[in-house]
This record gives sequence, structure tokens and C-alpha cells, in this order.
Amino acid sequence: MMPFAFLHYTKRRTLDAIISRHFDGELIARFIGLLGGGALRGSSSRGGKEVLHLALHSLESGRDIALTPDGPRGPRHSVAHGIVTIATLKKAPIVTINCKVSRCWTMRSWDRFCIPKPFSTLEFYFGEPFYVHDMPVHDAMALVKQRLLEHAQ
Repeated sequence: MMPFAFLHYTKRRTLDAIISRHFDGELIARFIGLLGGGALRGSSSRGGKEVLHLALHSLESGRDIALTPDGPRGPRHSVAHGIVTIATLKKAPIVTINCKVSRCWTMRSWDRFCIPKPFSTLEFYFGEPFYVHDMPVHDAMALVKQRLLEHAQ
């Protein structure tokens, strides 16, 4: 649902999402493509350097970058270096997005992935843009985590 929320909130179709090279990432990449977005395939564990260069190029082209900040392995609610590195190198703002679901099925995975139940209510929260380029890396990661947890489920 996050891509729909992005489209509704921004009215832009200039989104490139950083998506893992695993099979489940392929499904997400195809869905993003159907909405007019692009997929930058890679993660911190596979293709991190290449996807970083692709993300920086996308920002230079005026596109937005979407990513999950905890990386492919978590732990849940952690923040990996990727988001801070990208935002620092390009002096780009970060906007956190969260979703609360009234009723869902919760998977037994490390991230407790949630699938909304039919007729449930979804509430999306878009944080105010903020910058981290003038902060030490660990402070920036802590700020991103704080902003993400403001409306976490």
C-alpha cells in the first residue's frame, strides 16, 4: 500500500524503489513498475555498491528514492547505513512514512510483516522532511529511527 500512499500524497510518479534481488523482491519490483515507478535492485548484502550508485543517479535525475531502512535482515526497527549515506551524499531530505492497520495477520518473520485483513482501516503517516547531511552517521541513524517509530505499529 505504500506506493499508493506515495502517489496520493505527492501526486508524483517519479519513484525508484531500492528492492532486494531475492524472489520476493521481484514481485515488489513488478508491482512498482505497474505504477510507473522504477526498481533499483540490490541491498546491503547483495549489490549494495551498485544500488548506491543507481540511487544517487536517480536523485540527480530528479526522482524520489524509496527504501526500507532496516535492510534485508533487520533487526526490526533498526536503521542501516544506506538511507543516511544517500541522504548525506546528495544533501537530500528524508521523509518517513508509516502505516497503522486496524486489523491484520502478522507473519512470524523477523520484521513481523503485516497483511491487512479485509475491511480493515489503514492510516498513513507522512513525517515532515528533515536533513541529516551535517550530522555524524550514528546520530543521523538515531534520528531516522526516532522519526520512524513516531507512528510505528
